[in-house]
Amino acid sequence: MLSKNTALKTLLLVILITGLSATAFAQESISVNTGVDLYNRYVWRGGDIANTPSIQPFLSVSYAGLELGTWGAYTLSNEQSDCDEIDFWLSYTRELESGVAFSAMITDYYYPNAGLKFSNFDGDGDSTLVMVIDDEAGTADSSYFYGGAHTLEIGLSITGPSSFPVTLSGYFNVHNDAGNNAYFQLDYPVMVNEYELGFFCGVTPGSEDNPGYYGADEFAFINLGVTASRDIQVSETLNLPLTVSFVINPESEMSHLLVGLSF
Repeated sequence: MLSKNTALKTLLLVILITGLSATAFAQESISVNTGVDLYNRYVWRGGDIANTPSIQPFLSVSYAGLELGTWGAYTLSNEQSDCDEIDFWLSYTRELESGVAFSAMITDYYYPNAGLKFSNFDGDGDSTLVMVIDDEAGTADSSYFYGGAHTLEIGLSITGPSSFPVTLSGYFNVHNDAGNNAYFQLDYPVMVNEYELGFFCGVTPGSEDNPGYYGADEFAFINLGVTASRDIQVSETLNLPLTVSFVINPESEMSHLLVGLSF
């Protein structure tokens, strides 16, 4: 587990490296992206976080491949308010002349109703309520652990050119996770008529020190499925992106059918 100073130094180093890389694209302008997604339930990496509809707003600012953003998930049930989540991320994406793209990201996961203040980075001996994935049922459960209000994760991904658009990504917890859980995913998109189909396969090496994070203490397939996406034309000037996903978690033997609209 990284100390607060080490984590902050790592974040500053990422900012410095990506900032220097961005100077080569000074001609590009700053862009702002915002919106909200509405899903029938919140399923993340094969785990059922909240069995209630979820509103998920986001806001990001990007410049020359560098992006800073925040994303949230809010349930429509007061009984599951502990599932409410606010994340922050910093990423840098670079596409080569060959069409291959690389992306590096650092993400801060924060649960506003988990019992710790936003400023509590290391915990200072306090316990915080977090949601973990139940090994048997594959659903979110409440658990206490000693640590801060923020879990930091670093991620790397590589996407092939248009002739072979496979994406391989990996994510590693580096702060406030005793098990330093990791997750790897393979994605492959195809077009069928007006639909974009995205096939995905996600695995975790598991963790004996914190198996509840992904619901596995050893290597396991936890997130298999397909997502179909298309735009619904509401008017001549308004299209609403619609996504439907079928997800299977072989480890927990659970499946989910998800539907989402983006505004």
